[in-house]
Amino acid sequence: MKRSAILWGVLLLLVVMTMGVWGAVVELSRPGQLRVTFLNVGQGDAILIESPTRRQVLIDGGRDRAVLRELGAVMPWWDRSIDVVIATHPDADHVGGLFEVLARYEVQTIFQSGVQNDTLQTESLLSAVSRERSNGAEERLARRGQIIDIGGGAYIQILFPDRDVSGLETNTASIVMRVVYGDTAFLLNGDSPKTIEEYLVLLDGVHLKSNVLKAGHHGSDTSSAISFVGYVSPEWAVFSRGCDNTYGHPHQEVVDLMKRFEIATKDTCLDGRVSFTSDGKSVLAK
Repeated sequence: MKRSAILWGVLLLLVVMTMGVWGAVVELSRPGQLRVTFLNVGQGDAILIESPTRRQVLIDGGRDRAVLRELGAVMPWWDRSIDVVIATHPDADHVGGLFEVLARYEVQTIFQSGVQNDTLQTESLLSAVSRERSNGAEERLARRGQIIDIGGGAYIQILFPDRDVSGLETNTASIVMRVVYGDTAFLLNGDSPKTIEEYLVLLDGVHLKSNVLKAGHHGSDTSSAISFVGYVSPEWAVFSRGCDNTYGHPHQEVVDLMKRFEIATKDTCLDGRVSFTSDGKSVLAK
């Protein structure tokens, strides 16, 4: 009886291992697509980009360890590396979980805006970045005009900052970027306020056009300027926020604006993890 139980246990283990291996094979054989996933980390931002060649970029890390759970759900179990980490700005709900990420994953390149913020989360992040740098990681300041090649024809275009932002308010200093693949694009703008959005309209105009827009500042009415949303003209807008947030995000003004422009919305509170795939011609929501 005992021997039979052991045999059944071994058989079950082999089945589970086989399923894991085939799952990895299926993942690796997925046709060349760009995948952008807005992770469900509560009130905060964490976005995982997977290029057509499987390079991975993590933009922000939420407030706490929830990002580890989310990464474990969308990345292969054997994968313990992330090619690029981008911290849009050092507020707790964007970088609080990055300390844990840098402790668990090997990272090649880390981008920051350069804005200063004397908080415990920032100090922890700086300590983690220093450790990664000593292990061979490259640390860079994000500046307008930079192109980050992520493979397979996909790239990240930095739109802002275009200057030294060390003395600016943290939200104002957020890194703004477009993730481009073929004829498709995703516009990700951290917590940028309307003043920066309107500034980018002056700089880029119709070149802001993107299929997906991450609504700035979790759907706060301090972001999503009418002109900016109009020029981006997305098919979808994403509210990355927690259900129990005390800020009232997303604000009704922003929700109404998206309806006015007939933009479909996704919400990590209501929809959980939100994922989009692009084949370079069109974007599909999953």
